[in-house]
Amino acid sequence: MQIQSEIIFKDGEHEWESMWEGIARKIIGYDGRLMTVKVKFAKGAVALAHHHPHSQSAYIVQGKFEVNIGKERKILSAGDGFYVPPDVEHSVVALEEGLVVDAFSPAREDFLKGK
Repeated sequence: MQIQSEIIFKDGEHEWESMWEGIARKIIGYDGRLMTVKVKFAKGAVALAHHHPHSQSAYIVQGKFEVNIGKERKILSAGDGFYVPPDVEHSVVALEEGLVVDAFSPAREDFLKGK
């Protein structure tokens, strides 16, 4: 497994990788301490409730989402963002087709399996 991505990410040179039904990702860059991931959602797609030991920060580039973090639920749109502390359960529902950029610390090694 690589511990660092290529220095330059050119979007057209990377394929979307399926995560869940209606959700796909492209890993933009990473090392052991940080990972940035572009995630596209089809309308109605659901990132089911889950948790992980990573800190996560997300920026909504396009679309509208219902975001659930712990006991907090908000409707967020393009320009909004959210933070998920380590080990806090969270989920996302795409109310419209959308695009999100996620940052994780440390890097999500589980995303790199098989690379």
